[in-house]
Amino acid sequence: MAEPLLTAFQTAYRNLELGPLLDPESLARFHVDYSEDILDQLVQLIVDSDTADSKVVFSGHRGCGKSTLLSALSRSPELADRYVVVMFSIADTVENSDIDHVNILFAIAVKLMLAAETSQIPIPKSTQAVIHRWLAEQTQTDVKELKGEASVNVNLLEVIQLKLLTNAGTRKEIKQKFERNASELVAQLNIIAAALRTAAKKETILVIIDDLDKLDLAVVKPIFKDNIKALCLPAFHIIYTIPIAALRDKEILPMVESEMNNRIVNMPVLKLLPQAEAHNPHAKPKPEVLDLLCAILHKRIPDQLLDRAVAETLIFYSGGVLRELIRIATESCRRCLLQIRREPTRQAITIDEKVLDEAVNKLRNDFALRLGKLDYAILQQVYTEFLPDDPTQKEFLDLLHGLHVLEYRNRKVWYDVHPIVVELLSDRDLI
Repeated sequence: MAEPLLTAFQTAYRNLELGPLLDPESLARFHVDYSEDILDQLVQLIVDSDTADSKVVFSGHRGCGKSTLLSALSRSPELADRYVVVMFSIADTVENSDIDHVNILFAIAVKLMLAAETSQIPIPKSTQAVIHRWLAEQTQTDVKELKGEASVNVNLLEVIQLKLLTNAGTRKEIKQKFERNASELVAQLNIIAAALRTAAKKETILVIIDDLDKLDLAVVKPIFKDNIKALCLPAFHIIYTIPIAALRDKEILPMVESEMNNRIVNMPVLKLLPQAEAHNPHAKPKPEVLDLLCAILHKRIPDQLLDRAVAETLIFYSGGVLRELIRIATESCRRCLLQIRREPTRQAITIDEKVLDEAVNKLRNDFALRLGKLDYAILQQVYTEFLPDDPTQKEFLDLLHGLHVLEYRNRKVWYDVHPIVVELLSDRDLI
């Protein structure tokens, strides 16, 4: 087997992990500057606010780079001197199917105390003891059983966090207690935040909650439509992520706009082509966008494995969505690794047009599995008019949430069918 070739593709494959760039090492290796204006918008809404408790909604397609951007925000020098910044993923904290406004607020309480422990913020021992006892009571955690542990405080919080993630009974008890009395939970949350802020000698707290945008719309709707007032009660800054499709829902959007004073930031998809040229087979993509996405690929895949021409075709199929760019590249690398094992004596294997075509075909089939007759009719309408008949229709929102349809922004909002899905329409003679 050609070991250098195998090693090169294995390295590229591992470089293409779909996770966001959250740690300094990953950022140093793979980060490419983009959407700095979006980062500036988030900073502005927090720093320039005349209150210490702004609530901001951050939206965008899944995989467009929100998590990486939020991670950069959490380390922003402009925030470091004034705020205690705590960022966490709700997916790592509460079981996705059981997430509600109560569990979100309780998760914030646990994460604030964990941040204090991790950063060694000197909250007075007596205050810590009261807060830990309260957290233990809500989760029915027996503190006495943990007394033999060397670091009882850290162990207690880790046990509570694990129970919140894995124990449905614990989440049910918390929900039953605070569902109709969220103000009691928020009052305790504010006590925790005040203790943390005072001990850290900062102005206030900024909590960033990631991955709410990955929830199903059926889970998101009761959170942001029926219980948004509770999410706005804590007396500190919070950034909530939310699915892009949720902000097209005619019941959710007015509530978010009203309760959060229009503090909504949308992270757009990178536009390869203007709307007028979107379906022109001879149109040339914007060179600055092409160069940016090529740089993202180049950081992960060496040029000898993927030449520029194939990279540009791959970028076209991504629709400008970073997650899709990485997903297509990952599938392409995987096919090359399989090829190396099938032909161990072959010395020259690259991601060529044939490999890319196979990868795209696999992803196209994945998209097709979720489509029904009504979906195809909506996709046909979007492709033809760059808009659906009804942008609040549930079926359209599901297509938007699932990346079958992509939203673009310039002077106005317009939509287009994901480039990989376009070929499904062509196969059915719908375009």
